[in-house]
Amino acid sequence: MTGSAAAPGTPALHHVALRVADLERSAAFYTGLVGLQEAERLFDGDRLRAIWLRAGDVVLMLERQLRGAGPGEGSAHLLAFRVSGLEGWAERLAAAGIRLDDRTAHTLYFRDPDGHRVGLSDHSFVL
Repeated sequence: MTGSAAAPGTPALHHVALRVADLERSAAFYTGLVGLQEAERLFDGDRLRAIWLRAGDVVLMLERQLRGAGPGEGSAHLLAFRVSGLEGWAERLAAAGIRLDDRTAHTLYFRDPDGHRVGLSDHSFVL
């Protein structure tokens, strides 16, 4: 990556998001077999949208849909890093010619050179 904008700190792994077909089935697998702890359930109205699980200092997000452009089916994995200074990162990406696929108040979504979905997030989990 090129560009003159300075990175506002070293990123750390923030979360991994997986699109799953059945939230309850996937949560049971990761909590029962793998031993992760459920941290939060998110809803759109009355409909369960996501189940977030603790994986040490990282969160595994089991999601019905993922933000950012990606295939409509399949895993559409997302590798997200915890950062501070989100606007500084947005400027750094722009200076490097990296186009954002999507953006929320706390996360920037873009692609690595191989097309993998990457996120930079300053969201603070309350787990």
